[in-house]
Amino acid sequence: MTKTMSRPRNRVIAGVCAGLADRFGMSPNTVRLLFLLSCLLPGPQFLIYIALWIIMPSRDH
Repeated sequence: MTKTMSRPRNRVIAGVCAGLADRFGMSPNTVRLLFLLSCLLPGPQFLIYIALWIIMPSRDH
């Protein structure tokens, strides 16, 4: 069974980290911490976050 990525209704900001955590079987707080740590490195982290916010559907249930 394939899991699809979707943003949960109980989200902190946009639900992107929680959706990724659910998809890969991780804790949402772990994914949030990894995202914050990745912001210390150069790269397009915020652009990817915004793109996922737009692309990932919101979970209806």
